[in-house]
Amino acid sequence: MMTLLKSALKLAVVLVAVFAMSGVEAPHAGAEELAKNLFGNKKLPAALPPKSYGFYSKGCFAGGVAIPTDGPTWQAMRLSRNRRWGHPAMIALIEKLSRDAAEKDGWPGLLLGDISQPRGGPMLTGHASHQIGLDADIWFTPMPDRTLSASERENISAQSLVDEKTHRVIDRYWTPAHARLLKRAASYPEVERILVNPGIKKKLCETVKGDRSWLRKVRPFWGHDYHFHIRIGCQPGSTGCKEQAETTPGDGCDKSLAWWFTEEPWRPNQNPDAPKARDVMKMSNLPKECRIVLAAPSPESEMAATFRGPGDRGTSIAAVIQSAGSAVPEPAPQDVVSANAFLPAQGANVPLPEWRPQK
Repeated sequence: MMTLLKSALKLAVVLVAVFAMSGVEAPHAGAEELAKNLFGNKKLPAALPPKSYGFYSKGCFAGGVAIPTDGPTWQAMRLSRNRRWGHPAMIALIEKLSRDAAEKDGWPGLLLGDISQPRGGPMLTGHASHQIGLDADIWFTPMPDRTLSASERENISAQSLVDEKTHRVIDRYWTPAHARLLKRAASYPEVERILVNPGIKKKLCETVKGDRSWLRKVRPFWGHDYHFHIRIGCQPGSTGCKEQAETTPGDGCDKSLAWWFTEEPWRPNQNPDAPKARDVMKMSNLPKECRIVLAAPSPESEMAATFRGPGDRGTSIAAVIQSAGSAVPEPAPQDVVSANAFLPAQGANVPLPEWRPQK
């Protein structure tokens, strides 16, 4: 009991210090603002060591980094949403997938949809998940051979691959390259799930030959007809991150898939006006660490929180993570406000992130 009391007291002291130094007032009991408004209005990440807290649909994360809007093999879309932030491991994976798919699978480059808000948390609109920096959406539309304008990134629509009436893939839009891209994404051990439309899962079940073990990671879900959703697991050091259940054995081409082609999953919602979780979720519903994440100071600018990727001069994000993994210590309670994920630990040889200007 004494240990619990001491822990609670220590947390309270830390929270008071964070709120005082950040200029943010602690919310009053009974007058909590919606968490989506608090997190949705944060323009920059929490300058703390990278950590995810809570579950994919109920949490937040610190130490986020932004993927550059343009890379050798990717372009970020819908820039006005400010959702190209993620845990450094997630950003590293996206860069690796874009590079490997271009070099080995004939995919010209990725068009990136939403990753996360700068500090995660519930979003103002859209996703239920993407809250802890470990989810990312990637369009099935390949990247064009030119740099898209800001207007195009906001207004171009991705091509749906699925007939909304039959829930099956439209064959004229499906190519073997789509299957190769999904297989490449599933090949990485850190990827735990890839969500696709049930019609796309069925197409893979019908056409994939040889090694089918990777199909276990590809799971059918509503939507996901014009993009696929990559989810990686909780990262080392994120002790407050809640793991998801393991996928079921087998390739998923069984009765569980057949269910998606019955009437049941597509029946009209009997209560369409019911509020979504993000519309009622408050800070008290999130892990207690999310208050610290929300109130923590930001890096000096977006430039300071955007990593260079492979292909440019400078250090790749993967090298930064590898070097920083054992060098950035857990901040002591008295240091939690001043800890900065974008600076090396004192005395440690950790390369600094560098900004890549937009083209």
